[in-house]
Amino acid sequence: MTIFLFTDFGSNDLYVGQVKAVLHRYAPEARVVDLLHEAPAFNIETSAHLLAALAGQVPAGSVAMAVVDPGVGGKRQPMAVLADDRWFVGPDNGLISVVAARAKRAEAHVIGWRPKKLTASFHGRDLFAPVAGMLARGDRKAVKLGKSGALAVSLGAADLAEVIYVDHYGNAMTGLRTSGLKRKARLVVGRRRIERARVFSDVPEGKVFWYENSLGLAEISANSGSAAARLKIAVGRAVEVEQG
Repeated sequence: MTIFLFTDFGSNDLYVGQVKAVLHRYAPEARVVDLLHEAPAFNIETSAHLLAALAGQVPAGSVAMAVVDPGVGGKRQPMAVLADDRWFVGPDNGLISVVAARAKRAEAHVIGWRPKKLTASFHGRDLFAPVAGMLARGDRKAVKLGKSGALAVSLGAADLAEVIYVDHYGNAMTGLRTSGLKRKARLVVGRRRIERARVFSDVPEGKVFWYENSLGLAEISANSGSAAARLKIAVGRAVEVEQG
């Protein structure tokens, strides 16, 4: 069994190591794969769409622990969603709702299990990691799942016309799936209209374009340059579509 991690904890901080220590305690034979620990901090909507894009890398029979949880310690419920035979464990704040909405089959369960000691500020370590470990080892009964129901917060299955991630190259990934875009469509950021190209080498050095990235999303890039710097765009920037 494999456990996939998606968080905004940051790879260089001390949080991910603590989570992995707990996972090892509860599921010592499970493999742990880091999907991302630089999800947009505090930004549930963009992170939800990023998680949905990465969900295709999570095979059936696996567990994904997803935590972007600015409301930690509040009233939101801890959830375990079985989406197309993959468990997604995380807060009911919308983060796992896009995955659930796009799944062919999804069951959402409130997690009834609680540790003897639950800190107010680190449910990723104290609650979600143990649950992910128990599910990974096949101990569904121990998690004390509630009856299948609906998520309290759902963002739906529709695309998000915003920048959802900027990598260290300056490529700006959007929440727009290319399956819904025409080949001659242009993306509009502010007053800048951006045309499509197949790959970086198809445009002159420095030119800004958009293309279908490896996750099937529209990504704004520049050949051998930073599109984010050139266009002064960051996560959350609105992107319009002219279908042509």
